[in-house]
Amino acid sequence: MALWAQMTPQLQYLPNQTLNELYPDTFPLDVRHYLASWIEEQRWETFDVDNMEQEPQARRLLDQMMHLLQEVAQLNPNVVERVKLQHISRNLSVFQQRPMQLVRTVRDILRKERHLLAQASMHPNFPPFQQIPQGPPAINGTPQPAREDGKTDVENLVVQVLEIQNLRQTLHQLQEDLNWEKQELESIQGQNELDPQHSDQVARQTRIQQLEYNYSVCAKKRVQLLHAALCALEQCQSCLILRIKSWRWEQHRATIGMHFDDNLGPLQTWCEQLLIVNGNLRQELMLVNRDHGGAEFHKLQESLAHLLQTLIQSSLVVDKQPPQVIKTQSKFSTTVRYLLGEKMAPGKPVLLKAQIITEAQARNLGQQGVVHNENVGELINSTAILEHNTSSKSTCATFRNMSIRRIKRADRKGSESVTEEKFALLFTTEITITGCESPYSIQAISLPVVVIVHGSQEINAMATIIWDCAFSEPNRIPFVVPDRVPWKQMCEALSSKFMSEVQTHRCLDRYNLHFLAQKIFDQPDISEDLSNMPVSWAQFNKEVLPGRNFTFWQWFEGVMDLTKKCLRDYWTDGLIFGFIGKQHLHVILQNKPSGTFLLRFSDSEIGGITIAYVGPAENGGRKIQNIQPFTKKDLDSAGLGDRIRDIICITHVYPDLPKDEVFKKFFTVPSPPNPDGYLPFKLTTVVNPGDQGSSTASIPPDTPMDIFGQPMSVYGRQEMFSPLPQSTPPYMPEQIPVQGPLFQSPMPQAPSSEEIDMEALEGILSSICQKD
Repeated sequence: MALWAQMTPQLQYLPNQTLNELYPDTFPLDVRHYLASWIEEQRWETFDVDNMEQEPQARRLLDQMMHLLQEVAQLNPNVVERVKLQHISRNLSVFQQRPMQLVRTVRDILRKERHLLAQASMHPNFPPFQQIPQGPPAINGTPQPAREDGKTDVENLVVQVLEIQNLRQTLHQLQEDLNWEKQELESIQGQNELDPQHSDQVARQTRIQQLEYNYSVCAKKRVQLLHAALCALEQCQSCLILRIKSWRWEQHRATIGMHFDDNLGPLQTWCEQLLIVNGNLRQELMLVNRDHGGAEFHKLQESLAHLLQTLIQSSLVVDKQPPQVIKTQSKFSTTVRYLLGEKMAPGKPVLLKAQIITEAQARNLGQQGVVHNENVGELINSTAILEHNTSSKSTCATFRNMSIRRIKRADRKGSESVTEEKFALLFTTEITITGCESPYSIQAISLPVVVIVHGSQEINAMATIIWDCAFSEPNRIPFVVPDRVPWKQMCEALSSKFMSEVQTHRCLDRYNLHFLAQKIFDQPDISEDLSNMPVSWAQFNKEVLPGRNFTFWQWFEGVMDLTKKCLRDYWTDGLIFGFIGKQHLHVILQNKPSGTFLLRFSDSEIGGITIAYVGPAENGGRKIQNIQPFTKKDLDSAGLGDRIRDIICITHVYPDLPKDEVFKKFFTVPSPPNPDGYLPFKLTTVVNPGDQGSSTASIPPDTPMDIFGQPMSVYGRQEMFSPLPQSTPPYMPEQIPVQGPLFQSPMPQAPSSEEIDMEALEGILSSICQKD
């Protein structure tokens, strides 16, 4: 097995020609894989392939190989794989007439494998033997197990159990032969009492001694294999439980839009296979204990019983989580799945009960395995029966109309809000598995939930959930989260949540994230590396933004909601610049002709989008103005495309694309006349550029502007307009690409404090710090 364990990771790097030569059609790779342990234990090198007297021994090996392959095929849950293995087993019969050819083939394969591995060890850079990653990338510092490893481990376990069963049968046959020989010897001794050296009697005694020796060797090997199989089962089950925890962790992270494969089928198959292996090993151990007894076997039985209990209790998972923000008196649903459902003992239905628990109770549950009887909430429709679905082969309990009638709050600390208090649903039941005498108590806990009593609390409650999902650590104490996280982690969470919520493939680019950093840290002149600067929960959703009456998350959630409901296609097509500060806005529009505009999310209003455009000024120059933001209510009455078409003072979307071409597909087709004779009407958006609104000071013709929207003559440093690579703050994640063809222009660097006339700056700040 050790040889195959070294070869397996390297196979994908071998050329197809090498693989075909190494594993011929008469002995395919599948046989080498499934029977790896057995193959390496046989003494192929001791055969003299030219000695026909060894042919019966070679034929026995062939028969064992075919039998083992048939057993592996029968235990394989994959129908296609099962049929394939049965076909391969039948094809091995070609060696029946020449069993020594099988020996030669297997021996040559093993020699070639050793040669290739030796070559790799002498030449570490040998191309076919590069290092292979052992699993998917780490998530929050926790490496994930390779998913195919479990399948291989279970297959090896099945083969080990088959070997133990074959040894038991061999021992039984040896015992019968031994009993027969002893009986025959007694008969001969009775007939030849005067001649104890009679040749037949001596031969019988020699035969008995050989049988006793063989029996002793087989019995010892049987015990050794039992120990090895138990260790392998423990390791394999540990991998399974780690994978179940990883599945739950991925389910948790899916709340912020991270990838999550919710298919539990492979894990269910894995659980069922380990249960079968455990049962077979318990049976074999019981038989060994009957034959030999001793404290050693009692300890093995205890270990198997503990593994069985852990497997049964770890197989209950919350398949479909309840909503993580739950309003009292409102219906919700959740589904709990038992991965060993097909192995449940028939008879009495299994009733699953749900209760709501506090964070402190969840913590005690993790440490002590029990929950205090204190009732913190009243659940309606809190029971469901585990039912088996034959088509999907799943066993689930679905709570379809659950509701929280009332909730008991814990004493809050300091400024903690009710929307920061976390609860969870605990599901419990007792279950009996076929072949097990007593029932097992099992339980599963949901992801943390926040309970609210009014819809106005939902956004703040969701902030608690987002922070928990994005920044909690795996295997944490429920439901501990850090109070501060690095800004780069926040960037990842915001971009992922935005794409998931809006249902778009366009992420937040580095310019968007730059503006968000400016906003949450209240540093509009930010340019240094902030990837490791800590951002706190208070900055995220407790403290209001400067000059506003809302928090950062409330504003960001409003943008997501507006984009999801009204602007998804505009955003996906790259027509909305979105998150951009006024300084950057002035930089990219200052040298554009009148009529150039871009779409940005309102900085002062929750859930608003505004049009910033270059218009003519009274002095013959240009000025940048911002149209009053459009909210969801505005865009429900007339879409953004129609409003852009109606506004005659804007002509080209940044950088220089005609609006009638870019937004054409969003224009509404005029309605036909009504059959009742009424004339149709439409809402038209009109903007009067002469109205006093949000605008910059006038820009004289051909006068360069700095990033504060002021004429360059104030500072007299035209070289301040540096190219993009010098102006991009280094903390901006390079791996987040800019989607779409728009908004690729350079963003010049803000002048340092040494380059700015501070007295002049104080005089002009009031003219640029205007609302949208």
